[in-house]
Amino acid sequence: MDEDLMDILCCPLDKHELELEVDEREGEEIIAGRLICTECGEAYPIEDGIPNLLPPDMREDAPA
Repeated sequence: MDEDLMDILCCPLDKHELELEVDEREGEEIIAGRLICTECGEAYPIEDGIPNLLPPDMREDAPA
């Protein structure tokens, strides 16, 4: 995931800003981490460079 996406991403539940927590980077790309809503506190994982912005109830049922 490119960090520039932070300018356009928002929490899908309440449309507030997301805060980025990075666990792994490769150059400018974020490979693993989390996007955390500044209002509701919901965390959205970043895995293999892809942010998963599905709501929590849909995320558990989604195929990998």
